[in-house]
Amino acid sequence: MSSPRASGILLHPTSLPSRFGIGDLGGAAYEFVDFLEETGQSLWQVLPLGPTGYGDSPYQCFSAFAGNPLLVSLEALVEDGLLKQSELDAAPQFPDDRVDYGPVIEFKTALLKKAHANFIQRGPALGLDGAKDEYLSFTDQAAWWLDDYAGFRAIKDAHDGSEWTKWDRYLRDREDNAMHFFRENHAAGISAQKFFQYLFFKQWLKLARYANERGVKIIGDVPIFVAHDSADVWAHRDLFHLDEEGNPTKVAGVPPDYFSETGQLWGNPLYRWEVMKRNGYRWWIERIRQTLALVDIIRLDHFRGFEKYWAVPASEKTAINGKWKKGPGADLFNAIKKAFSDVEGDLPIIAEDLGFITPEVNALREKFGFPGMRILQFAFGTDPQADEFKPYNFVPNSVVYTGTHDNETTIGWFTSEGAGSSTRSEDEVQVERAFVLKYLGTDGSRVNWDFIRLALSSIPVNEM
Repeated sequence: MSSPRASGILLHPTSLPSRFGIGDLGGAAYEFVDFLEETGQSLWQVLPLGPTGYGDSPYQCFSAFAGNPLLVSLEALVEDGLLKQSELDAAPQFPDDRVDYGPVIEFKTALLKKAHANFIQRGPALGLDGAKDEYLSFTDQAAWWLDDYAGFRAIKDAHDGSEWTKWDRYLRDREDNAMHFFRENHAAGISAQKFFQYLFFKQWLKLARYANERGVKIIGDVPIFVAHDSADVWAHRDLFHLDEEGNPTKVAGVPPDYFSETGQLWGNPLYRWEVMKRNGYRWWIERIRQTLALVDIIRLDHFRGFEKYWAVPASEKTAINGKWKKGPGADLFNAIKKAFSDVEGDLPIIAEDLGFITPEVNALREKFGFPGMRILQFAFGTDPQADEFKPYNFVPNSVVYTGTHDNETTIGWFTSEGAGSSTRSEDEVQVERAFVLKYLGTDGSRVNWDFIRLALSSIPVNEM
């Protein structure tokens, strides 16, 4: 990916300041973009923006195509006439030191439903005729994924949030008569879910334009796998390794590594790559297209899984007893590149090439010109990639991070607290800390700024 040397900050919108429990796409997001511009930063990286499911993690979303309604700015809905300021003033007191998603979801969802009711029932009186045309245009253009997603969320609500494999079997299996009957009797719930998506996309695209106009590009995140409890798996069961009732037969993970002695058992269902190949990888192409409509650059999570992936029988309790299976490799990316033939140069993709990386993985990344990642927190210990993560070994076409969203903060990693964040022993932590101090030539009191300076002063190259 050809690009001038640049720097920026990884900050998910939920981490922005807000009085409603989590950050959103309102005023604080615009202030952050202004901060990036004022400080000469031209990149803003976010985590996946989808509707969060299990554990409220953006890496376990209900859809690979939808946005998270919890990110919708309520203040913006007041400005649009869809809510009253008094309704926001009645918000409960959310703690400043932690996030409890239960009350956040309850409060924001109730107001989003109220905004939907106002939009449907009082639109003309509120002067929203133009917005209604915009909404209908959105639902028409997005119908190819939105209809499945809205139905999935409405059925899920009707089943008290249970996983789709536990629904009434006629709805679980998407039988035509059952789906038709449900749509007829739950039209308001389906409409609300579509409206929430309209609000998210409207607010996000406005924010993204604001960032681009100020010279800030947005880096998005595409997890390689999707959640089992998602509209994607429910609506496309043929694309995943599932049994007759929809339960995974093989799940994703990684073998034992720096973070865990028993590996990481993610639990996501694995793709049936041979089926995806037969239809030209259409689902993946549309996923990339949808993401690039929202962001400028994609960080492709767990890139090594496209070359070989760790397959674990669904009955296992850890990831130890998995096996490496061959991924789609260049075949997938050739199909994606052909679909985006109008894009000049390499695809705007960063490959998250961390973990057990083989020459074959590097060859795949280099074939398509994807920059890899270099993590400073991994450079001073026993990580297998430590040597290549030292600044004097950086290569062109790389993206340098002090740490990732999986890491402790740099200060937490450097202090004694960091011993609990990985498989490192206390002795290894002490050796690593001593190496860092010797390398940096500082006392470590401002190690976070030392690492930022180290990243910014790494070998200048003509590509990112």
